Parts: sequence; C-alpha cells; structure tokens
Amino acid sequence: MESFVDTRFTAVAFAVALSLGMLAPIGATAVAAPVAAANCPGTCGLPDFTGLVEKVGPSVVNIRTFKKVSADQGPQMDEQTREFLRRFFGVPVPPTAPPGGGSAPKGEGEEKPTGVGSGFILSADGYVMTNAHVVDGADEIMVTLTDKREFKAKLIGADKRTDVAVVKIDAKNLPAVSIGDSKRIKVGEWVVAIGSPFGLENTVTAGIVSAKGRDTGDYTPFIQTDVAVNPGNSGGPLINMQGQVIGINSQIYSRTGGFMGISFAIPIDEAIRVVDQLKTTGFVVRGKIGVAIDSVSRELAESIGLGKPIGALVRSVEAGGAADKAGAQAGDIITRFDGKTIERATDLPRIVGEVKPGTRVPMQVFRRGAERTLQVTVSEWAKETKTASEKPTPAPKSGAEKSPIGVAAVDLNDAQKKELGVKSGVLVEAVQASAERDGLRVGDVVTTMNNVEITSAKQFRDLAATLPAGKPVALLVRRGDAAQFILIRPKAIGE
Repeated sequence: MESFVDTRFTAVAFAVALSLGMLAPIGATAVAAPVAAANCPGTCGLPDFTGLVEKVGPSVVNIRTFKKVSADQGPQMDEQTREFLRRFFGVPVPPTAPPGGGSAPKGEGEEKPTGVGSGFILSADGYVMTNAHVVDGADEIMVTLTDKREFKAKLIGADKRTDVAVVKIDAKNLPAVSIGDSKRIKVGEWVVAIGSPFGLENTVTAGIVSAKGRDTGDYTPFIQTDVAVNPGNSGGPLINMQGQVIGINSQIYSRTGGFMGISFAIPIDEAIRVVDQLKTTGFVVRGKIGVAIDSVSRELAESIGLGKPIGALVRSVEAGGAADKAGAQAGDIITRFDGKTIERATDLPRIVGEVKPGTRVPMQVFRRGAERTLQVTVSEWAKETKTASEKPTPAPKSGAEKSPIGVAAVDLNDAQKKELGVKSGVLVEAVQASAERDGLRVGDVVTTMNNVEITSAKQFRDLAATLPAGKPVALLVRRGDAAQFILIRPKAIGE
C-alpha cells in the first residue's frame, strides 16, 4: 500500500540497510567530458548544476538528533528504527524490552543517536531551518557544517502542522541561503536538492517540478518534484536554477518506503511565514472556525445545483465555535472565506489559519440551493507552546512509582476535554521506564482500561490497584488526533 513517508533517517538505519543487503556496489562509470556544441545535436542546453552547488552547498547542514535513555537498559532499538523497518519492509517490530522482562534498572541517562536529517542556514548569525519531524522528541540536536565544524543547537520552535522548525547555533558569519519566491515556480523547471540521504552528507540530486499545490492531506499544499529524495533528506533545501531556496524537502510518495520518482517540498513562502513567528514567540498563531470538513465530489455538486465541485463540505460544527456562532450548519458548503475562493476543501484550513484571531470576516456558504453570506469572528488554535525538545512537567515520581502499571495520571478539565474532543479520560503526567518502553508517553490521554471507560484519576488508580500482576492491561490512548491501544504489564506494588 502506498503512503506518504517523511524523509528523516535513523542513526542505525544505515547499518541495518547494509546488513540486509540494501546497499550494493555499483560498477565504475566513465565520466563524459564536455562536448562541443557542434557535436551534441539534441543534447546541448542541458543544465549545468556545478555553479549552483558551489553557491548553495556551503549553506546546507547535516542534523543529528539524540535522546536520553537509561544507561542500564542495554541495547535498545529506538522507535524511529522500528518505524523505518515497518515502512521499508512491512514487518512490525515490537518495542525492545530488557532481558527477562520487567522494568529496567534505574541508571544515569545517556545520549543515544536517534535520527539524521538535513537543514540550511537562514542567516549569518546561526539560524537554521529544517523539518519539525527531524527534531521531534530530541533531547540534543547537533548541526554539522560542510567545513566539518559541529555545533550543539538550541531548538527555537517547531510547528507540526506545517512541519517547519528553526534551530540556532552559536556561530557568526555563516553562509546563508538566498530565499526565492515559491509562487513564481513553473511546472517543468529544473530544481536541485541537497541533503544527507541515508546519512550521506552533501548529496546533490536534480529533477524538475512535476506539479504545484499538491494536496497530500497535510496543512500545506506541496511542491511535487521528481528529484531523488530519500530518508535523511528531510529539512534540506529545494533550489531553483538561480540558486534560491524555493522549498523544504519533506516527504516522498512510496509503496516501499524508498524513492519512487515522486517527492514533495514545503513551499518556502509558507515556511518563512512560520519561521518569522517561531523566531519571535516560539509558536505559531492561527485562526480557526471550528468545523470538520470534507471534499465536494462532482456528483454531489451536480445533484444539489452547485454546478462545479468547489468548496468545503461542512460535516460537523463545533458547538460554541466561531462557525456555530455565525450560523453555519452541517451540510453547508463553504465556497469563499475572507474574499478568497475555496477551490478545494484543503484550501479552507490554510486560508482560515492566515486570518488573525479576533478578526470578523465574511464567509460565503451554499445551503439548500442558495448562496448566503455569514459573518464569522475567527477564533484561535491552541498554541503549540512546547517545542520538540521540551518535556511536559511531570507529576512527582512517587505517583508513577506507586502505581502497579507505572503510570501517574490526573483529571482532565473541561477545556482540555473540549480541545481534545473527548468526553472522559485522564492525562498521563509521569511514567516509569517499563511503561515508557511499552509505548506510553507523558501527555497521552487514557480513555479506557480493559474496556472500562476512565472518568477520573481516582477511578484510574483504583482500577490499576485491582489488576493481577503479570497480566497485560489494554489502555486505549489518545495521542493528538489518533487513538491506539497500548499493552502494559502490571507489577506488584513495591516490586
């Protein structure tokens, strides 16, 4: 099954690939000398990228990330490596547990490499742009320049919705890139990517722009190219023939996890807007109106008299939200917002997000055969105030240590429930190493335990206390917009 795969590369994936025979020697190939124009009918005029690479290459950096693990746990397979194996080979790999099971002994934490990506220098004073998924969850970020200097980087901010992040290194007089205009790119023009595919630094690949405004279900419409991009290229620049950065390489479309001729880059115009806010406040402010939307098919448009399939179909309206207060209803089709036409459903979140919260704007909807205009006061998305390397403040460790399943949880308030879209559940505030290895994280919301709905932290603790030691317990966990079951093995209190 095809999927959209981010292009970071785990620290041990190169060794895994080598051991599985994925890397094979290629026979030597003669390098053709330049040919005179008179002797190259049909081939003259091909682009020469050498000058472009010399200009932009020194501005591209390699990014390595590290995460703290217990020094006494022994060899562990990190989560990114398991994901790499799952995506590339289709084989699920369970989390690694210590020999003999049970919780790992406590020990001083040490840094373990977790991933490799790319980035590029935005300004001479050390600001570097990359993908949010490259630095997500990292406790330490190392940036290596083309002259082999290494710097420990500080994460300034990361925005998961656009997959853009900014880090800062303590250096001056760095070679910054030149920023282009992604709105002016044309389908068919030559472009170049520079990055660290599979950890191989300073790798240059070239191709053409295949499409613009490509919708992959993410917040941002992508630039589609046929430039060879692979795991490790994430965060590297997409460059036009003038040596200007017009995008950030982010994803590939693949049935195998490897490059198959289609890659995607975040338009630099959108990325710079995000970067400006991250540098100023550490987070991005976006507008929202509180609707769940879907696309409009041609059959639906014809059947209801809309004509052509444009707009965003409102599937549900958040009670008390901006759209609800303006009079929007499920079944409406939003065709224009703040004077801008909604060609596709995915246009709406981006256009709404660009409106300053608190602004009153017109929203045109198609309802029961007629157009009408509603006035909407845009509200604000919850800020992503925690950067990727920050950890939520945990509850006292004793709460997790005394729990039979190694988890301390607290009640959700009404605002949190509304924001998360849940009616019940408890917020995980601290976890022991055993529960963390099983996949539970601080910040998760547990909604059921062995099919029992969790309504309070007290009930959660009481249920956990009655569980038989050694028998796995199934927790239904909400993490962001996704839900998953996590199996945790309880232990005797004091064990």
